[in-house]
Amino acid sequence: MSSNSKKRPALGKGLSALLESSATDITSRDLSDSSVLGSVAMIPVSAIEANPFNPRTHFEEEALKELSDSIAKHGIIQPLTVRKLGRNKYQLISGERRFKASQMAGLKDVPAYIRVANDQTMLEMALVENIQREDLNAIEVALSYQRLIKECDLTQEKLANQVSKSRASITNHLRLLKLPAPIQLSVREKEISMGHARALVGVKDEDLQIEIFDRILEEGLSVRDVERLIKGESLEKTAKPSQPKTAATEHKVTKEQTRFAKDFSEKVAAKVQIKKQPSGNGKVIINFNSEVDLNRIIEILND
Repeated sequence: MSSNSKKRPALGKGLSALLESSATDITSRDLSDSSVLGSVAMIPVSAIEANPFNPRTHFEEEALKELSDSIAKHGIIQPLTVRKLGRNKYQLISGERRFKASQMAGLKDVPAYIRVANDQTMLEMALVENIQREDLNAIEVALSYQRLIKECDLTQEKLANQVSKSRASITNHLRLLKLPAPIQLSVREKEISMGHARALVGVKDEDLQIEIFDRILEEGLSVRDVERLIKGESLEKTAKPSQPKTAATEHKVTKEQTRFAKDFSEKVAAKVQIKKQPSGNGKVIINFNSEVDLNRIIEILND
């Protein structure tokens, strides 16, 4: 084995094959050279900053930890994509999940494709890459579509061509952004499906939307059930067998209490639920996604 091959960092079987030729075997000493643009290079983690245009705002901690453990053991198989900002300074275009997992794994250097991109091109690349390749929830996809239309001056038709989706799919996602905040949050958390949300979009009265939404959560209604309910049809034929009443059976929340939960939910930007028991006691539940999210909510409540 040559001395050159011994110096190459262990990366992962997929990536090591990419770095076999000396043309792409780049050390940190070479990173200030413009010739590295368009190549794969090992870049210090400390030299990379997050992508401000990334549509993904929530990363599941457990899945991130699993990826981190895999990276610690096997290395990064698929390089990140970054743009060069200056000498030894880079910004992520795509691969933030891999980047976060690499930080958790304690990696000092990561492999990355280096590209040149202005802010608008970078925004478009990041959004399109995430829409096509990442497991975004329906609301995140909708927000990405909205940003592409507004900030990249695209029509829905042009956007459909850009992301290889039908125009109807673009329209259906964008309509989800008209839903009340608690329902959007429930779609984000995958408590209800996009099919449920699409059905609720067709309800013009917001109070009725919330009322049906609560029934979806409480009764486990299917999308078909919701569609029939909106049409005013009876659900008796498809209703699930009723559960025997117990002391823990929850009492129905009034319209005023539902309105309070909705307003409170919008204030703290988190899902709020009211649970009532026959005895008259109960609880108000504020959902949060992470320690940071909890601290954010506490700060709001302390104001």
